[in-house]
Amino acid sequence: MSVGVFDSGLGGLTVWDALTRRLPDVAFSYYADSAHAPYGTRTMEDVHGLTRDAVHAMWETSDLVVLACNTASAAALRRMQEAGVPEGKRVLGVFVPMIEALTERGWGDNTPPREVGVRQVALFATPATVASRAFQRELAFRAIGVDVEAQACGGLVDAIEDGDEALAEALVQAHVAALRRKMPAPDAAVLGCTHYPLVAEAFQRALGPEVRVLSQADIVAESLADYLERRPGMRGDGGARMVTTGDPETVSQRATQFLKRPLRFEGA
Repeated sequence: MSVGVFDSGLGGLTVWDALTRRLPDVAFSYYADSAHAPYGTRTMEDVHGLTRDAVHAMWETSDLVVLACNTASAAALRRMQEAGVPEGKRVLGVFVPMIEALTERGWGDNTPPREVGVRQVALFATPATVASRAFQRELAFRAIGVDVEAQACGGLVDAIEDGDEALAEALVQAHVAALRRKMPAPDAAVLGCTHYPLVAEAFQRALGPEVRVLSQADIVAESLADYLERRPGMRGDGGARMVTTGDPETVSQRATQFLKRPLRFEGA
């Protein structure tokens, strides 16, 4: 068994990369549902069904699956957990570790919501994640008095996956400008898509040094390291695979370009 990392495409590789660096003794498999990507413009019901089917397939080789996709986490995680998972299996998302870092509340802190150090938060995410309001819902369980202004970043995922750095930079500037028209002075900015760490510096430049920019990959890696320390039985003891529902050769080439190191996918 390995620890599974799921994403609709390549964005979750930023999380997979951080996990493999933080936990080099753990075998991490990666499942890219490339045939149905991107999820960010699909309906919540569609995303839920695709995510559920993929995770069920991953449980054949992984007891623990991390949804390294904000859209999948927003649309499917709570519904899957409420419906129940097979005995001995777990599915985790990427929203909660980010919110814990933002609010400086540790894992398992179930005290009532309270005021925290931030007041105005900018959320940059896919249209589907923004529409779900899942981030705001999870934040409300932990903090009060925090205003969240969400900006749907249409086109940015495609520009990142295509390797079009100039277009990605221009889109970041446009989306930050649109956000600032609604919230001129955010305290912090959440990059609510696992593709966005690759353009985190562009977001920081556009927002300015006074805005704290939170990117998910390293935060999720630290959170999972803590989780596995408390649940060593979930670490797995088998080999890792990288699979895709798309064309393995094409996905391998794009993944290699995406992380700038050789990666090889096989068919799901």
